[in-house]
Amino acid sequence: MKFRPRRSVLYMPGSNARAIEKARTLPADCVILDLEDSVAPDAKAAARTQVSQAVTAGGFGTREVVVRVNGLDTEWWHEDLEMIASAKSEFSKAQSTKPQAILVPKISRPDELKRVDQELANMRADPDIRVWAMMESPLAMLNARDIAAVAQNPQATQARLAAFVMGTNDLAKDTRARIIPGRAPMLPWLMTCVAAARAYGIDIIDGVYNDLGNPAGFTEECVQARDLGFDGKTLIHPNQIEACNAVFAPNAEEVAQARKVIDAFERPENKDRGVIALDGRMVERLHADMARRTVAIADAIELMRAGP
Repeated sequence: MKFRPRRSVLYMPGSNARAIEKARTLPADCVILDLEDSVAPDAKAAARTQVSQAVTAGGFGTREVVVRVNGLDTEWWHEDLEMIASAKSEFSKAQSTKPQAILVPKISRPDELKRVDQELANMRADPDIRVWAMMESPLAMLNARDIAAVAQNPQATQARLAAFVMGTNDLAKDTRARIIPGRAPMLPWLMTCVAAARAYGIDIIDGVYNDLGNPAGFTEECVQARDLGFDGKTLIHPNQIEACNAVFAPNAEEVAQARKVIDAFERPENKDRGVIALDGRMVERLHADMARRTVAIADAIELMRAGP
């Protein structure tokens, strides 16, 4: 069982060279080099060039590198995709980092993702590059199941969809729902997207937390997201990384208990049993599957800490 940790997913403006350089040293699991919201219209071309140079140069270590392109309703998105696709030969020659994923904003219908898949196929983009979809509109909430199903589209040349990313600020704007502690107005939408993601085997990353002056509130929202089933959270500042990583990582006690459950089911006398007694509790084989995932995540995190 192999996992890539996606606990902390940090947005960095593609137009800010210092921010990109800093991203190479931060303990975030993933870095999103942004060409969309954080880049002014007259800076789009320069930011695209800068991001291309940054990913070609490499130096991001074990961090997953994601490029957020502009929306499909803009004049820039196609050139963004071309930049990523055409960089393939440079990545190969330099044996350096390539973007592991493209984050596409404002996805509301499955056909939009299929269009991106087809464009990448036409461009002969590296088949290993995944697509992440931002879920940030009312229509996206209504279509979450069909959008997630693109990950298993048998007609696709290359099924690239690997993750949902919640765009909670845009979702609040379009629905007029208030962003309040506990996020009660958003819980139905958050859980709809979690269910859709899990049904089709993709990861799901929670939206950002806006109040940088409230670290306790941020930690509480990370805990909520973890308990709801999210794999991690998008971040807007490096100061949020440490708390986010801690919340979304299994702690030592959880890992020890998981190993105990696995060991119990691997004993010869329990090999064919669906339920066993362990420490006074009834434990089912499904708990062993969950335990293996916990251990796999912990091992993957340790591997990242060790570096390349």
